[in-house]
Amino acid sequence: MVIASRAWIFGVFRLCNLIWMRGCGIDSMRCHVTKTAQIRRAGSLFIEAGLPRVSLFAVLFALTCSASLSFGQELTAATTSDSASAAPQTPTFAEAIPPESKRIFGFIPNYRTWPSRTNYKPLSAKEKFEIARQDSFDRGTVVLAAAFAADAQLTNANPSFGEGAKGYAHNFGTSYGDFVIGNYMSEAVFPTLLHQDPRYFRRGIGSGASRLGYAVGQIFWTHTDSDRTQFNYSEILGNSTAVAVSNAYYPDQRSVSNSAMKLGMQLGVDMASNVLKEFWPDVSRKFRKHRQQVAGN
Repeated sequence: MVIASRAWIFGVFRLCNLIWMRGCGIDSMRCHVTKTAQIRRAGSLFIEAGLPRVSLFAVLFALTCSASLSFGQELTAATTSDSASAAPQTPTFAEAIPPESKRIFGFIPNYRTWPSRTNYKPLSAKEKFEIARQDSFDRGTVVLAAAFAADAQLTNANPSFGEGAKGYAHNFGTSYGDFVIGNYMSEAVFPTLLHQDPRYFRRGIGSGASRLGYAVGQIFWTHTDSDRTQFNYSEILGNSTAVAVSNAYYPDQRSVSNSAMKLGMQLGVDMASNVLKEFWPDVSRKFRKHRQQVAGN
């Protein structure tokens, strides 16, 4: 199982490299060979050193961060000369985002939400990776990871992690890793490969029941880059890949039943997130109206 998990990790990062190089429009084969060699060397050092499995999470996390930064830097360098002479200039992704609260209840990340599909425009590979980066490194994600880690610590879900501060730190690191890997797989890697849109397009009209059904259904159905409806392969395959990779740093939860439970939990979290995104403007208006009434009194 450990060997299989390492193979998954190397495979995932080779896949990420190819996608990033494709988005950069540069010599993908040359960069792919160089970066893959670096990843293999890092993995070899990890194996030869005989470090505990939690260190594998640290390696995985560091590679994810460095690869994400590398992607942004290479893309900027590759497109600077073209964008400087282009006229008229098209708005950047950040400029094109409609006004939308970045967080729900002040801490739940809300970067994927789009008010509607009116005047639909597909996202580039860079924009999909930007959404994944924002969701992964938002302070709200850290808070959620801390909450999940506390629950795991209280229920002793991972006995091998130990107790006390060391055990909690281990639980926190793995919980945060689950969020980061899941976000990148379901919001960037697979959407880029399969030409699917990772955003949640709010319905905003109709009865409460119809909107609830729409929000839940978006876990299984999504929109393609050509604005067609399609089964949400990115959500299912992305989170399945994240669960498979997580077996490398969850030695107590490597059974098929545990993996299925983790996948179901992740899909449930994303489903609840969609419901919050759908009804957040309504809830926010009620809070604002209540505050205004209190201030008026």
